[in-house]
Amino acid sequence: MVMLEKGLSTPLNAKLAGSGAETVVLAHGFGGDQTVWNKILPLLSQHFRVLVFDWGFSGAVKEQEGLFDPVRHSSYEGFACDLIALLDELDLGSTVFVGHSMSGMIGCIASVKRPDLFKRLILLGASPRYLNTDGYEGGFGTTQIDQIISSVESDYHGWAPNFASLVVDPHDALSVEMFAKCLRRMRPEVALPLARKVFLCDHREVLEKVTTPCTIIQTTNDIVVPNSIAHYMHDRIQGKSMVEMIEADGHFPQLTAHLQLLDVLGGILGFERD
Repeated sequence: MVMLEKGLSTPLNAKLAGSGAETVVLAHGFGGDQTVWNKILPLLSQHFRVLVFDWGFSGAVKEQEGLFDPVRHSSYEGFACDLIALLDELDLGSTVFVGHSMSGMIGCIASVKRPDLFKRLILLGASPRYLNTDGYEGGFGTTQIDQIISSVESDYHGWAPNFASLVVDPHDALSVEMFAKCLRRMRPEVALPLARKVFLCDHREVLEKVTTPCTIIQTTNDIVVPNSIAHYMHDRIQGKSMVEMIEADGHFPQLTAHLQLLDVLGGILGFERD
């Protein structure tokens, strides 16, 4: 594993592992850090050069001043610009971008801005909007989202383990605790504006601008993202897209169904696990 020493790569803990003609970029979602990829990184790095990093909001980032700006990151555009800057800094182009949860839509936005940087988007548990509206099932009602944001604001460290037990398959206690620890490391003053941004986002209009080929991966029982979202995205993405369903519970197949996820990734990218 190579530590990178310049620009955004150092403060965002960017690391390159493995070797190969293609580069795979793994981007975590809300509350996480790069360790959520630990179960699939070893095999991927046997076949590809793999970039992992921590977003500026992550508790794994030591010096967050300037890396998470509530104004610049008040929309996913700010994160997309960070991603573009990181890939440019590392001279990485035509990558396979695997974006989990909020990072899926960040990757979509970045691909519209700089399609040369992305050969394929793999959108894992992604959603353009979490709030239900007329004719659209986002998964959450207004009252539910208000309760989440209120809990984050009033007692973040009490809310974090409860949220982890909801979104990670509860049959995998080690993975629940691992994500709970990630959440607890995130600073409450960062978590609150980010939670508002994520749960109240609406990026449905971005989908029709995405021309990069996409694979949308969804578990069959995800409390965060209804199954209908995968098909909604597939129908509206401009480029060639396909949907892959994983028979599993929870929002984190990379933690709780990693072998099934590797099988799906192998089918997309052309490798087999031993």
